[in-house]
Amino acid sequence: MTAPDDGKTRCSWVGNDALYAAYHDTEWGVPKYDSVGLFEKISLEGFQAGLSWITILRKRETFREAFDGFEPRTVARYTDKDVARLMANAGIVRNRAKIEAAISNAQAYLALEKRIPFADFIWRFVDHAPQSNTFATMKEVPAQTETSKAISKALKKEGFRFVGPTTVYAFMQSVGMVNDHTRDCHRHKPCAKLLKDFAKSQR
Repeated sequence: MTAPDDGKTRCSWVGNDALYAAYHDTEWGVPKYDSVGLFEKISLEGFQAGLSWITILRKRETFREAFDGFEPRTVARYTDKDVARLMANAGIVRNRAKIEAAISNAQAYLALEKRIPFADFIWRFVDHAPQSNTFATMKEVPAQTETSKAISKALKKEGFRFVGPTTVYAFMQSVGMVNDHTRDCHRHKPCAKLLKDFAKSQR
């Protein structure tokens, strides 16, 4: 599938893939404040480690079906039988360490939620005010930041795995904690407005 020939300028990583273009245009950089949705995102970013995001995106619906919609209470109860079931599912990334991490991360999520909602825990690192950058090219976009390092450290302290600073920064970009659409991208200004409106709604 090729990206739509609509004359719109997009971030260079989109290329000519229609699925990537749709994700870029509707999700990437849009603020997300749903705790379960955020858990799904951090889980998928963990599976993405060492792979390309398009690989995960193409498998996302199968991932959702295999992991019961990434509902933490359900995933946290998975047993060795579930691990075996998931390892046999060719529609997902069959990496035992990542699968087991997703399960233990669900358990860590539930323990954390006894003290603070996951969304609040994550968003407090940017004071509930996402940052809109103005990079000219994707080459200028960092792989990690001091904030992603801080979130990574905090998540690991809570027992999360596969949440290194680079993985966390990709997560931050995807859930709108930061707007890294390049200046010439047709989504830069709309996302900048979404982030500004989101920050106002959190005051």
